[in-house]
Amino acid sequence: MTETLHWYAETTGGVRQGDAPVHPGCGAVHLSADLPAGTLKTVRAELPWTMDAEERLFMNGYQTWTYSPELDRNGKLRGTDHIPGFLLKKYAFDRYGDYHFVPYGHHNGQSHGFSYCYFRKGKQFRLVASLDETPGYTILRYDSGKALLTLERDCAGVEHPGGSFALFDLFFAEGGETEVFDGWFRAMGIRPRTEKKLAGYSSWYNRYQDITEDTIREDLTGCRSLLCPGDLFQIDDGWEPKVGDWLETDAQKFPHGLKGMVQEIRASGFQAGLWLAPFVCEKDSALFLQHPDWLLKVDGKPWCCGSNWSSFYALDIDNPAVLDYLRRVFDRVLNDWGFDLVKLDFLYGAAPFGNARESRAARMRRAMELLRSWCGQKAILGCGVPVMPAFGLVDYCRVSCDVSLDWDDVWYMRLFHRERVSTKQALNNTVFRRQLNGRAYGSDPDVFFLREENCKLTAEQKRTLATVNALLGNVFLTSDMPSHYTDAQRDEYRRLRRLFEHAKQVEVETENGVITIRYSLDEKRQELRCSAIYRE
Repeated sequence: MTETLHWYAETTGGVRQGDAPVHPGCGAVHLSADLPAGTLKTVRAELPWTMDAEERLFMNGYQTWTYSPELDRNGKLRGTDHIPGFLLKKYAFDRYGDYHFVPYGHHNGQSHGFSYCYFRKGKQFRLVASLDETPGYTILRYDSGKALLTLERDCAGVEHPGGSFALFDLFFAEGGETEVFDGWFRAMGIRPRTEKKLAGYSSWYNRYQDITEDTIREDLTGCRSLLCPGDLFQIDDGWEPKVGDWLETDAQKFPHGLKGMVQEIRASGFQAGLWLAPFVCEKDSALFLQHPDWLLKVDGKPWCCGSNWSSFYALDIDNPAVLDYLRRVFDRVLNDWGFDLVKLDFLYGAAPFGNARESRAARMRRAMELLRSWCGQKAILGCGVPVMPAFGLVDYCRVSCDVSLDWDDVWYMRLFHRERVSTKQALNNTVFRRQLNGRAYGSDPDVFFLREENCKLTAEQKRTLATVNALLGNVFLTSDMPSHYTDAQRDEYRRLRRLFEHAKQVEVETENGVITIRYSLDEKRQELRCSAIYRE
């Protein structure tokens, strides 16, 4: 059924408004208008949109870690305005997501997301998606009580010279899952991704920052007996002196540097990967102390991005000295030390704000293009990044928050932000962002565990996590110490690895709080059923 979309746009120079016909399967819709010169204030559109009682709604979260569940008509998403001010100041919970620039609804049936959303009834999807975020993120809001879909362009503060402005570039599709998502990416001109599936090892979720030459060498020895040639062996956080100081290694942990370690990794037949957080630095870093002029400032104060480490702060990518530093970092890591892949984390720190020249989304896209140019043909695994600016620019990308060594946080942590560490939430995002895999990039659902020590997940939870990762991701990493595996655990790893590499015709059904993943292996149809753990 065709509805009328009403749009409203305002600059400091004046107001324009108009109407456009829209229906759920109409394809690309490009709305532009001649706006008077001035600072953009508001660009908004409203579209009547009825949600059936049996339908589910998915609103894509701001960045890869943002919890993004399917909701029913009465579902809502929690912000951070309920958190006492002293806790927000101390832990910066509001800096990891969209809380500092998007107000959250307080009533049931009110939700919002970024760049795309869908309404699903059984196997039928109604997709509403952005085709271009450069003028500003498309923020989608749904109010089931009003049966109203609202679109907002996140562009306030950008100077408009006058004349034509791209209000919204949208894609509406109705049909089966493959049909609507293939249509969206085809309309964006993004071809299916052909990167090889990536299996391997990460040092993070067992040793965390407690890594040394000896521990990395121990894990490398274990991986030789388990992994396959061409797999990834990734050194995660803990190799650097402080976050932000990337040109040298921690001399106590890695007194001989990383170049020799890369040679050992490659001699073992593996790709060498390294973790970095290029657009941020922690408060205790030499970079923070020696280059205060490199920091992104808001009202004259450095912008804090979160409370990790000694708390960490955004770098200003408009500062030529920052860009020169990061060029040198990637040249050293990739060309001198010889790493094959970089896992680039906390990327949202590049663009917490826009400015008069560019929107927040355009700034984020520019940052991702810089990374692509610095890395050349070397592989990028993106993490902690707003979802759509990474499309087509990274080889692999996280689609979830970090998994945890238990199922979910303690109860009081569940009251805070949507970007917390949680195995339950990670699995949710892997399932409901599955459509990005192979289209936007190769999806990284984070690691799985088989070990018994230093892990509180039950056997069933570990099996579910590993199986979902194998079926719905293009990255399949363990963070166990393979040298400690029993024969039974080695057999289980080989079973899962075979599933990851050879499962075909993977289909997901989510009904009545139960997720069923059906797939074909050895020309036999099989299925995995998960209980109602993903439902909010």
